[in-house]
Amino acid sequence: MIKTAITSPELSPPVGPFSQAIEVGGFLYLSGQVGQDPATGKVVEGGIVAETERVFLNISAVLKAAGKSFNDVARAGVYLTSMSDFAAMNSIYAKHFSLPFPARTTIAVAALPLGACVEIDLVVKA
Repeated sequence: MIKTAITSPELSPPVGPFSQAIEVGGFLYLSGQVGQDPATGKVVEGGIVAETERVFLNISAVLKAAGKSFNDVARAGVYLTSMSDFAAMNSIYAKHFSLPFPARTTIAVAALPLGACVEIDLVVKA
């Protein structure tokens, strides 16, 4: 199996032993992105809307580095620390996808890296 790491120069390097994305077997697997501002290394302020918007900017940077777009996304995983944020996250999420929408799972979790409210990962057709 050949794995190719994808890294966006627009983002901070990962803080752990993982890649921003890995291409393998005809698919691109994007690691979860939180609303981390690459300039400061901190999660953006402003709550779920600001964080979700930043998540999508971060995801877009990784997709761009791979030569892909949101139209290539097959599946999304969304992780929220509060399901009461679902509607606000969903309104931002909907701006980035068109029919047919990717398959998606949304899960409530106890905590996320850097104290984030939301994290999103993707599977993309390479």
